[in-house]
Amino acid sequence: MCADCVMFVAAIGFNVETVQYNNIKFQVWDLGGQTSIRPYWRCYFPNTQAIIYVVDSSDTDRLMVAKEEFHAILEEDELKGAVVLIFANKQDLPGALDDAAVTESLELHKIKNRQWAIFKTSAIKGEGLFEGLDWLSNTLKAGGG
Repeated sequence: MCADCVMFVAAIGFNVETVQYNNIKFQVWDLGGQTSIRPYWRCYFPNTQAIIYVVDSSDTDRLMVAKEEFHAILEEDELKGAVVLIFANKQDLPGALDDAAVTESLELHKIKNRQWAIFKTSAIKGEGLFEGLDWLSNTLKAGGG
């Protein structure tokens, strides 16, 4: 089974990688979040089965923008069937919001028409990433997305 996956992180520009995890091959499109390149995101939406949205849990000033962009993405026709994995990243930093606070800030309770999950992560420490990918691969194998 192959799943196309869009990953939004603080990347510069666009990066593409193929990642094999749990017998699923993910084509990962790592799209930078700079305002100037956000209009180009939609070029990568066709055939997407999953969205991995990475939020900087320590940057509370930008959570409102992250919420607005996130909900705009969810309204895109080409992403209607995609499952959503949210990584509440940078949990290793002081003052980082926990997953419940990020859930509230992003208004995840408003997502009624698709499967989603949120995981606390620290990319630097490698914490929470595999739990999130396990959820995603199991959800995709079960036919979600």
